[in-house]
Amino acid sequence: MAKPVVDRLERKLDGRAEVVRLNTMSGVGRQAAIVFGVRAVPTLIVVDGDGQLTLTQVGIIRPGEVQAQVDALISN
Repeated sequence: MAKPVVDRLERKLDGRAEVVRLNTMSGVGRQAAIVFGVRAVPTLIVVDGDGQLTLTQVGIIRPGEVQAQVDALISN
């Protein structure tokens, strides 16, 4: 299950990046899924400050890659 992994990522990124969880069955979640091309659940995406997609993970969440991507975005 992805929830415990995302919970840990959220704690690690606290104050550095915002974690937003969306339900694809809600109106906003459905719209975001269309915009970012989400086709399966769970999907984790990293979006930069301009709203551009920089990383997508489907299925198994690899927190090390997410952390590295966020670190790279913050350092730029």
